[in-house]
Amino acid sequence: MIRRILGLSVRARWFVAFATFLLVLFGAWQITLLPIDAVPDVTNRQVQINSFVPTLGPVDMEKQVTFPVETALAGIPGLEMTRSLTRNGFSQVTAVFKDSTNIYFARQQVTERLAQAADALPAGVQPQLAPLTTGLGEIFMFSVAFAHPDGKGVATQAGKPGWQPDGAYLTPEGETLTTSLAKAAYLRTVQDWIIRPQMRTVQGVAGVDSNGGYVKQYVVEPNLSSLAAYGVSVTELADALERSNLSAGSNYVRRAGESFLVRADARLRSISDIEDAVITTRAGVPVRVRDVGQVVIGGAVRTGSGSKSGSEAVISTILMLTGENSRIVANRVADKLVEINKALPPDVVAEPAYNRSKLVNATIATVEKNLVEGALLVIVVLFLLLGNIRAALITAAVIPITMLMTAAGMNELGVSGNLMSLGALDFGLIVDGAVIIVENALRCLAERQEHEGRLLTRHERLEETTLAAQEMVRPTVYGQAIIFLVFVPLLTFQGVEGKTFAPMAVTLMVALASAFVLSITFIPAMIALVITGKVSETEVKPIRWFKGKYAPALAKAIARPLPFVVGGVGVFALAVLLFGTLGEEFMPQLDEKDITVTNFRIPSASIDQSTQMQLKIEDALKSLPEVALVFSKNGNADLGTDPMPPNASDTYVIPKPESEWPDGVNTKADILARIEAKMKPLIGNRTEIQQPIQMRFNELIAGVRSDVAVKLYGDDLDAMSEAARRIAGVLRTIPGAADVQAEQTSGAPHSISRSIVRLRDATACPSRKSPTPSRRPLAGVKPGCFLRAIDDLMWSFGSPTRNATISRRWGRSPLCYPMPGRATRVRSRYAKSRGSPIQKA
Repeated sequence: MIRRILGLSVRARWFVAFATFLLVLFGAWQITLLPIDAVPDVTNRQVQINSFVPTLGPVDMEKQVTFPVETALAGIPGLEMTRSLTRNGFSQVTAVFKDSTNIYFARQQVTERLAQAADALPAGVQPQLAPLTTGLGEIFMFSVAFAHPDGKGVATQAGKPGWQPDGAYLTPEGETLTTSLAKAAYLRTVQDWIIRPQMRTVQGVAGVDSNGGYVKQYVVEPNLSSLAAYGVSVTELADALERSNLSAGSNYVRRAGESFLVRADARLRSISDIEDAVITTRAGVPVRVRDVGQVVIGGAVRTGSGSKSGSEAVISTILMLTGENSRIVANRVADKLVEINKALPPDVVAEPAYNRSKLVNATIATVEKNLVEGALLVIVVLFLLLGNIRAALITAAVIPITMLMTAAGMNELGVSGNLMSLGALDFGLIVDGAVIIVENALRCLAERQEHEGRLLTRHERLEETTLAAQEMVRPTVYGQAIIFLVFVPLLTFQGVEGKTFAPMAVTLMVALASAFVLSITFIPAMIALVITGKVSETEVKPIRWFKGKYAPALAKAIARPLPFVVGGVGVFALAVLLFGTLGEEFMPQLDEKDITVTNFRIPSASIDQSTQMQLKIEDALKSLPEVALVFSKNGNADLGTDPMPPNASDTYVIPKPESEWPDGVNTKADILARIEAKMKPLIGNRTEIQQPIQMRFNELIAGVRSDVAVKLYGDDLDAMSEAARRIAGVLRTIPGAADVQAEQTSGAPHSISRSIVRLRDATACPSRKSPTPSRRPLAGVKPGCFLRAIDDLMWSFGSPTRNATISRRWGRSPLCYPMPGRATRVRSRYAKSRGSPIQKA
């Protein structure tokens, strides 16, 4: 069959040339669609389920949320395993599926199981699926901050939106921000309600995660003495706020031929509206919120924060949709950010902090450089060996056409272009089949011309070209088959190995198949079209020189083969010995240029304390002249895709270009050493240094951030913790092991409140039949929300930051306040557990 294809290609040479031209156009279009990234995506098929319940502790979250969710997922087709992470108020369950499972089918099945398990979860718990992304998904990060913090260095004008002469900030909505908390909450509002909705419209974006600032709230701070004086309880205050924040409709009425919509709008719209809300009446006089307390702008209890160059900021992360082109999506996001900046409030700016496209561009530039240099080298060698420029160009044309055909095949097979897949291409293998056909055709044409003693007619030339190509069918097929078989074992790899090396094998096999097709169609057709006139088949000077040196050695080897055989065996034995001295590594580590410094503090460290310690770290690192930018993400973000406890922080260090490094800093290892030297004086931090992609891959694949992890299974957590510490001690003695630590499973303080309410007179609290525990004094109350053009602002009772101690907020607040003449005794008892004693009421 191949012989017939060769003959047809020569006869229909113009058709083959035109078909190849169309193929080039198709390949050029396909290469623009090829997903480009730095490395292969080795993330397994997984679905993450995140649940947020701020009122539940770790033990309750595990029993009431994590365990029911894990149990509900059991038996899903394709499910390999589940793992979970439970912290205070947060639960994450990761379901890992087989690689052959369709990720959309997996997410659909998980959603159905969660719906079935809804009755087994606490009221109000709504497990949510994490965005559809992978370990390569964090492609872009940006910060939202004031360009001139506190108005320093900027012209101010009273009454105009922006910074005011007194240091306050006036928003375009007319709200005056005077405290640092209110300003941080406004930055978060800008991110959540202006930037995030627009970013989610960018094609290829799966989600936008945010760290930093405060979720804005209007906080009612009741005066306990005023409440007692008016005989108003906390419950009545909360109920009054709910009644004052309603909107209802009643269809429409007809009048004079028109329809009028009936609507009662009692929504609260500002602080003054809240202050004017009526709680009750005393002696016919309304008691308003302003009479029993004050209303201020505050922030919700946060589990994460962000910082940049030593100052707090809102750090947002763009998550790329699975299968998209990271470089293209990152560029789209960057362009969108420029557009969004034009519409932001005065002096608020959103600046890029991390852009994956820089790494991708650098990686692809390296690959392109190697490919171009390899192609030019092959062309030069072909010209020197073939001695015919036309034949060399025909052979060299196989290289770009093969690349375009390979891009189409990679798109069809779902293989991305990266350092492993494109870097594995070997042009010597690609042109192997074409070289032997071209060389044999030149030989046959030259011999026929010499035999005829004249130039060949077109018929004779086509006949010789066909015969020459057909003579090389067997060596061409055998050569390609042998190379194919060499790479077949790579396709049997599973897990991370398969995701790493299978794309390389697939890409090379597609390229070889494309080159083989070209060698039996395009090459004979082009020889028939281009190789005309006088053809001479003479050995070029390099070949003649090499033969002159090789011929005597070959004669000696044939005459006395034993010494040469023994010498070959000796060289092989020496090579085996030297091979045993080589180090072993799964794959070379990609230099991502950027650096991540993960810092851990004691488990009891709050998010505010971690943030303050992190700001000192940023101040130290930004002093290095080779560092361009330092920013951090502390604790847990909104979407929970990268769950960290409050005592942990990820610091991103963005170095300057190598040309701007100071003297004495020549390699990345020098930068790491200088970073470690800067970190050493900062006590209270345990540091791990990695790279962004490397860290994310480790965490998603195994649930830990380190390169190597030892997992223990058992029922006794204390016994496993002790065993883990012993294992870590042994691992530290291994040469090359660094930053060996056992996971901390204890040490986080928590307080247990046990309140006893005894009523001497059952009528003291007429609203209660019997004493009932209340969560309101501990968790605060959220009686409603504001609905505004760009805001959805929750408001609650408590201090502005809602991070004060229990006694400060509610420790002196009885569950029910007495009316005059009623006798009530309230006693509270607080028990301490692994923490500082809480002030008693």
